[in-house]
This record gives sequence, C-alpha cells and structure tokens, in this order.
Amino acid sequence: VQLEESGGGWAQAGGSLRLSCVASERTWNMYAMGWFRQVPGKEREFVSSIILSVNKTWYADSVEGRFTISRDTAKNTVHLQLNSLRPEDTAVYYCVVDPSMRTAGGHYALPNYYDYWGQGTQVTVSS
Repeated sequence: VQLEESGGGWAQAGGSLRLSCVASERTWNMYAMGWFRQVPGKEREFVSSIILSVNKTWYADSVEGRFTISRDTAKNTVHLQLNSLRPEDTAVYYCVVDPSMRTAGGHYALPNYYDYWGQGTQVTVSS
C-alpha cells in the first residue's frame, strides 16, 4: 500500500491546515488509518486514528478538540483537519495504515502496530 500525504505547510498560531492521505489501494477492507508526527530528535508521536468501518476515532490529549480526523472511503482518503494550531504542533506528519486489525485492543497509539507509512508532510506553525 502506497500512501501519499498532502496539505502540509506553514500557518500562524491559531490558524488551520488540512492534511490529506490518499491510499493506493481501496480502503474499504482496511481496519484503521491514522496520523503520527515527529520532530527531530524525538520519538514519533501518535496524533489520531480512525477505524474505517465504524468511523470510531481516537485523539492524543494534546490535539483533542483541535484536530479532527475523517475518512472518505470512496476516494481511499483520510483527512486531518488541524485547527487552533500552536507552535508545538510543528512536526512532520505521517499517514499510517493498519490493514489487519493489529491496532485493535487498544494499540492504536503504538507506531509499530501500523504496517504502512507515508513519506510525511511538514507542518510549521509560527507564533
């Protein structure tokens, strides 16, 4: 599965961006998709994920209420709406896919449970 992210860029604090991730294969038979982010010198950090069949979502505490994940199954796409951006949201954002329920049972925030990763898209927020 190839994943292509788009929508990253620069925003001022308080602004918004919308990230998109298009999968090369149909997502209807995949279990979950999501987003992680990483800054240089730090571990990859869970941001959000969605179980595609039931539209169940999870968010990191740091983005709860500000970010929204959504899916467009017909277009094999997952979006991440980033609102009320903060400088600490600056990172490379990676799209991920779990096609086989490895993240079930509460493992949605663990990067090693996702089989496919995109190349990443940079988000930069200035104060």
